[in-house]
Amino acid sequence: MSTPLSNTLALWYAEHGRDLPWRQPSEICDQRPDAYRVWLSEIILQQTTVRQGTAYYLRFVQRWPSVSDLAAASEDEVLREWQGLGYYSRARNLHRAAQLIAQSGSFPSTYAELRALPGVGPYTAAAIASIAYGLPHAVVDGNVYRVLSRYYGIDTPIDTPEGRRLFAQLAQEELDLHDPARHNQALMDFGATQCTPHSPRCESCPLSSGCQALAAGHVDILPVKARRTQVQQLTLHYVLVHTPSGLYLRQRPQRGIWARLWELPTFDAVSTLLSPRSVRSLPESPSVWSLPESPADLGTYHHQLTHRAITCHASVLAVPEGTQVADYIHISWEELDDYALPRLILNIIAQWRNKHSA
Repeated sequence: MSTPLSNTLALWYAEHGRDLPWRQPSEICDQRPDAYRVWLSEIILQQTTVRQGTAYYLRFVQRWPSVSDLAAASEDEVLREWQGLGYYSRARNLHRAAQLIAQSGSFPSTYAELRALPGVGPYTAAAIASIAYGLPHAVVDGNVYRVLSRYYGIDTPIDTPEGRRLFAQLAQEELDLHDPARHNQALMDFGATQCTPHSPRCESCPLSSGCQALAAGHVDILPVKARRTQVQQLTLHYVLVHTPSGLYLRQRPQRGIWARLWELPTFDAVSTLLSPRSVRSLPESPSVWSLPESPADLGTYHHQLTHRAITCHASVLAVPEGTQVADYIHISWEELDDYALPRLILNIIAQWRNKHSA
């Protein structure tokens, strides 16, 4: 069963569909893409553009060609490979799901089984089920919301329970049951490259004659959201405390921003290090007495996350070999690549090392 919308999208997709590596057919999957690779790509592409995510996907499949290979990796290895993508809970869920799949002995092959995996929501389960197994489950992501709301002129907010139910039902009604994989990929590609959020290509759109938003002049205001994302302002002060042979890091808590990634000492930690009381508790490090009164300034860094705007004041402090910093470990410069750090901290370290070696 197909609809005029799905027929038009199929024709458009045949000519304009994106050639993406995870869409390549697998010989072991009846010419459908491998479920592991579809799943991996969908997790990477959550909150990530295709352009950025493709490079990460290729590195992941080269290092871990199968789900059992990924399951055998350590969490630190996976976090390190994920470094720079943000939303690190995705990487931890990816690794945990791989372990569960490896333990079960086979990749989940139904929507319900996929939905039960850590980090797999309704959209991701529908994408894997349809693309890897040809099951009739419609995807609903930002691209789908945009195309359907504009084509049908729907102004129900997409971030409300009513809106989510409405668009899920409409997407399922439009689904081409003969080829759900092609339909879902066509709809997503159409939203990503033709019916874009800004400056959509309406003049060359094959759906323009029936697009209610275009007829009403509402293309720029659809889809509608009821709430705006609140951006939290966050100020940090990190100090690159180093010896000639390495630097100090600690692992962040289990929850919150950058959970379980590694970070530099905070200013409070360094202030404690510089205090006489702290020195008396570390008799093995008498050289701390000769430390300067304050770290040297490295400047201010700005880092934007989806829900946070971070202003980071960075400093640097050289300490003698053998200095102990409570709650932090000392690693060599050569070991730095073995630790997963937020992009912000990597930038601080890289810029200081570039200046220091110049």
